[in-house]
Amino acid sequence: MEPGAAQEEQDGRDVLVVGESLVDVVRAADGTTREHAGGSAANVAVALARLGRPVRFATAYAADDRGALVDAHLRAAGVALATDPRTVPHTSTALATIGTDGAATYTFDLAWELGPVADEPAPLVVHTCSLGAVVAPGAQDVVALLRRLRDRATVTYDVNARPAVTGTGAQVVAQVERVVALADLVKASDEDLAALWPDLEEAAAVAHLLALGPAAVVVTRGGEGAGWTSERCVVEVASLPVEVADTIGAGDTFGAALVDALWERGRLGAERRAELRGIGEDEVAEVLEHAARAAAVTVSRPGADPPYRSEL
Repeated sequence: MEPGAAQEEQDGRDVLVVGESLVDVVRAADGTTREHAGGSAANVAVALARLGRPVRFATAYAADDRGALVDAHLRAAGVALATDPRTVPHTSTALATIGTDGAATYTFDLAWELGPVADEPAPLVVHTCSLGAVVAPGAQDVVALLRRLRDRATVTYDVNARPAVTGTGAQVVAQVERVVALADLVKASDEDLAALWPDLEEAAAVAHLLALGPAAVVVTRGGEGAGWTSERCVVEVASLPVEVADTIGAGDTFGAALVDALWERGRLGAERRAELRGIGEDEVAEVLEHAARAAAVTVSRPGADPPYRSEL
């Protein structure tokens, strides 16, 4: 299918992003501190909206000053809310400490509970990720929502593990695998795989995830590129050379751009599940390269600041 035809056919449907919003309290290497809206799922929602995709977002934040910061950020990007977010007593925070190499380490204060989400209108894609998919009590509702919608939408899942919050024990791994089993496309970093399945080499961990049912598993490796593995093909692409400001939101942008590229090619929607399994090497390489370009823009500037389509 030609990309233009795919776009026309899928007009009127949207992406439903489900997961956490929070405020990043960023402590730079020089000791200065700033605050901005973030959270893995919120970053994905904003990135997709900046790429021109219609987005609804099911999330949680409080009626406090930091919640107002998140709300303004989402609205400025054109992200619509799928549910009332005011289900928690305080807006979550992540203290992000930036090293001299631009890499961020995190300390979280998380409150996560998902309000009711309507099944209609049916989205083209449901995306969930990171803490929202595994932290109680919201994670239980996320799984229930995915089960209700997967017969009508593609499900994408970014593992984006946060061991400092959740640990890496059997209960966490079981929850991750529960979500993987509902997903059509799974993204994980090499660090996610090492943290959650430490006894498996990367290839074995990918094979383990594929056996749970998704069409493909994408592994990101920071500056070392990314790979797509499916029953049909294995494709690797390099990262783009870039001067790193920080890595906040880079993986979230990569995941959003994967969805964007697959949407452009008409590979999304439950009715196209078999087509997603069958895409070949050339198309996969284009999808990964698009995601790598988008992530490179994000890491080139401070904070989770994903690109607009015009920048790609």
